[in-house]
Amino acid sequence: MWRLNIADGGNDPYIFSTNNFVGRQTWEFDPDYGTPEERAKVEADRENFRKNRFKVKASSDLLWQIQALKEKNFKQTIPQVKVGDDEEITHEATTRAVRRGAHFLSALQASDGHWPAENAGVLFLFPPMVISLYVTGHLNAVFPAEYRKEILRYLYNHQNEDGGWGLHIEGNSTMFCTTLSYICMRILGEGPDGGEDNACAKGRKWILDRGGVTFIPSWGNAWLSILGVFDWAGVNPMLPELWILPSFLPIHPENFFCHSRMVYLPMSYLYGKRFVGPITPLILQLREELHTQPYHEINWKKVRHLCAKEDLYNPHYLIQELFWDSLHIFAEPLLTCWPFSKLRERALQKIMKHIHYEDENSRYIAIGNTGKVMCMLACWVEDPEGDYFRKHLARIPDYIWIAEDGMKMQGFGSQTWDTSFNIQALLACDITDEMGPTFMKGHDFLKKSQVRDNPSEDFKSMFHHICKGAWTFSDGDNGWQASDCTAEGLKCCLLFSMMPPDIVGEKMEANRLYDAVNILLSLQSKNGGFSAWEPAGAPQWLELLNPSELFADLVIEYEYVECTTSALQALVLFKKLYPNHRKQEIEDAITNAVQYIEDTQMPDGSWYGNWGVCFIYGTYFALEGLAAAGRTYDNCLAVRKAVGFLLKSQQDDGGWGESHISCLNKKYIPLEGNRSNLVQTGWALLGLICSGQVGKDPTPLHRAAKLLINSQMEDGGFPQQEITGVYVKNAMLHYGAYRNVFPLWAIAEYRRQVPLP
Repeated sequence: MWRLNIADGGNDPYIFSTNNFVGRQTWEFDPDYGTPEERAKVEADRENFRKNRFKVKASSDLLWQIQALKEKNFKQTIPQVKVGDDEEITHEATTRAVRRGAHFLSALQASDGHWPAENAGVLFLFPPMVISLYVTGHLNAVFPAEYRKEILRYLYNHQNEDGGWGLHIEGNSTMFCTTLSYICMRILGEGPDGGEDNACAKGRKWILDRGGVTFIPSWGNAWLSILGVFDWAGVNPMLPELWILPSFLPIHPENFFCHSRMVYLPMSYLYGKRFVGPITPLILQLREELHTQPYHEINWKKVRHLCAKEDLYNPHYLIQELFWDSLHIFAEPLLTCWPFSKLRERALQKIMKHIHYEDENSRYIAIGNTGKVMCMLACWVEDPEGDYFRKHLARIPDYIWIAEDGMKMQGFGSQTWDTSFNIQALLACDITDEMGPTFMKGHDFLKKSQVRDNPSEDFKSMFHHICKGAWTFSDGDNGWQASDCTAEGLKCCLLFSMMPPDIVGEKMEANRLYDAVNILLSLQSKNGGFSAWEPAGAPQWLELLNPSELFADLVIEYEYVECTTSALQALVLFKKLYPNHRKQEIEDAITNAVQYIEDTQMPDGSWYGNWGVCFIYGTYFALEGLAAAGRTYDNCLAVRKAVGFLLKSQQDDGGWGESHISCLNKKYIPLEGNRSNLVQTGWALLGLICSGQVGKDPTPLHRAAKLLINSQMEDGGFPQQEITGVYVKNAMLHYGAYRNVFPLWAIAEYRRQVPLP
């Protein structure tokens, strides 16, 4: 049976930590773990997911839930609440619902104070890891039989009915993920017609019916070239020489969005090396299986611009294709011939210097999964027996998550992000006397997870921003600052500083709070908005260089309404408690942030959500930010318009439900059948409450609260429904924690702020 280990570095000599591994969560298979009843429960949960996989495509994190509730010896003893259609909601009913949810949520807290949960759902993350380990010869050592079984389970569970795999678990099939999933199954031992329910045959048919893998988008043809199933001649150039250009040039990678930079850094190294793994019998078979013509007859120069229509979210302009053609025809032949080949050699050395710097400063976790896998492979290509590669191997478990639907690879963990929201939801429950130990541990986790130092050496020359005082999205070892994570962590620590230390622990030292504020102020742009990881400001035209067909707005950093709201709330609270620290700067930052929020409102009163689905999420955040700055329904037109949007989109059952397609189309689209989603209902209810709707007409609030209360399950949690997270508009993320956090938080705020009988 699988078991989650917490804050455990193991005995691997190649792993190191800045905070004794606080926040680390790693799964291991223990054949002796669990009782027969628990094992039977796991199997029943797996079978139930399998039967209903086309109805609910995201897992409910039941393996971790079984373990956590067992370790806490948790049994729900507070009676369940149901409010009849003609009944009024009472204070007593909401109190019971809140206490039930709070105690259940508390039981899911790990021993180091964080809340473990899945942060996955994207389907192009695991296959590249499998490909890399196959190429390097480490597949069976890293993923023994039980791991391979669970990886395959996940692939089978998330294959679409048409035989393909989507970019994410709720997406329509794409060439990119169908090809990668097919190759992954073959590498893991399935035959060309093998797999559950003929998974391989169905997947291959989907690929061949659409012209074969020459139609895979650019990220895919890079991975297939590495594997030996494609040829680098069919890949648009990724010149390593960009990294040795003068940094003042706009096209220098220093100006790129950090996640893109950390993908194309190692990708350009592997391209520059023209690295191809061993051509094994399996690779020769894949060449036959995945192409519609003999491999040796393919004219690779003619396939560079091909892309299946299912994958084409970000079409390339003619000027882009002319740019890539020019590089391919003129620059690439020149740079691979002496004496210009010396430039390439120098560029490749520069790239590896950056890779090693990034690896060391992120403790080999890297900024995210896609970059990590590429960096790991680049380290192996440079030195197959070197310590750099071994340190990467030691951190692979940090990305793995297991649930009833199988083993998946996370984009990155969400430990700090989820913990901050869990804490704020429990604080809103207003039952501190029952939550003391939970708050104490959560506070301790946040204090130990704050980044204490800037990156090493001359970090600016290595294209890094300051990070001292920040919180990351995942854990302290990751090292990558994020404005919203820093703001949410800061808010929690400030809230705890106003509570008795014997309940929540000693408050954080003032200078560490100042460091967090410094991070936030450094990430505000001239337009008042806050970027996510690094200061924004690169020219917009750089997006013309976006080589990805799958993702838009990928080249430069932007400002986001959610990051702006989180920072605004934190700065308002900080100003209240520390009124004399950088007083004018903070006041200006607050004023400018409010202006940014108002300026970015859509004509219908909503805001586009960049990290959640979608307009409901963005509007919830915007209303929270405006309320923190004193904007109300009565004194702010933006608030009135936002309330109008939310009230107009409320469903007949009292809830809200928005399709993830809104993120792609940038237009509000309700869920099919006008269904409600409980997480989105929580967001909308929280937004309306902070807007002052209770003083106007509480009826919409009562309707939403009744839906949430009646949807609470016997254990105190809430059912898993549609996916609600998103990344770069097109990659939907499953935040496993959200289903239990936001419905509870909304009920708690409803109980606190709405007069009830």
